[in-house]
Amino acid sequence: MKILITICARGGSKGIPGKNIKNLDGKPLIFYTIEVAKQFKSMVNDVEIVISSDSEEIIKVSNSFGLKTEYIRPKRLAGDDIGKIDTIKDVLSYKENMNGYRFDYILDLDVTSPLRNLKDLTNAFEMFVNDNDCLTLFSVSQASRNPYFNMVEEKNNRFYAQVKEPKDQILTRQSAPKVFDMNASFYFYKRLFFDKSYVGPITDKSKIYLIPHICFDLDDIIDFEFLSFLIKNKKLDFEL
Repeated sequence: MKILITICARGGSKGIPGKNIKNLDGKPLIFYTIEVAKQFKSMVNDVEIVISSDSEEIIKVSNSFGLKTEYIRPKRLAGDDIGKIDTIKDVLSYKENMNGYRFDYILDLDVTSPLRNLKDLTNAFEMFVNDNDCLTLFSVSQASRNPYFNMVEEKNNRFYAQVKEPKDQILTRQSAPKVFDMNASFYFYKRLFFDKSYVGPITDKSKIYLIPHICFDLDDIIDFEFLSFLIKNKKLDFEL
């Protein structure tokens, strides 16, 4: 069983300039993802970790934490309009051609959603490998909003109603169908997934891992400041 861990970190960022290596509690953001990848590798056999970046600075910082690679993401995959799957496919192909064998599983760790730990990854991986039919498994959190109850959109008549119209009247959020937020922290893929024509991680054979603690993606500078506050003041509800 061979596993490739991909850490994709392009150089450009509009929401938080330089966010992949921005300082977070004395360490560059990417450190937290490299560290948990190393921990997972120490617990599971035949794991390789690879960084995918177009930035020499990001690659240099990654090298300083022991993650060395000769791979440089091509410019055609470096724009902010490029999907993650194409990026992973390219570095996966690079590693397989270099090694001369195919990986069985791919674990993609998102640098900008670092609130996960080794227990999350090992528990999720166990769920994943024990389901022969599952193609992907990704991390989620409890949703604060529900499209059946308190999320609305404009309809064809120009008026607004629930995003998803429930079959029966729903009077409370608790009685609405369960929904979850994708928190972008990690994604497991079976190698077969990349032989298909999927453009995203959601397939007709996908499962979720509900992270049992706080977890969110860093999209804007306020997200980064909020996470910095939580870490510095030891307010996280789990061990990072």
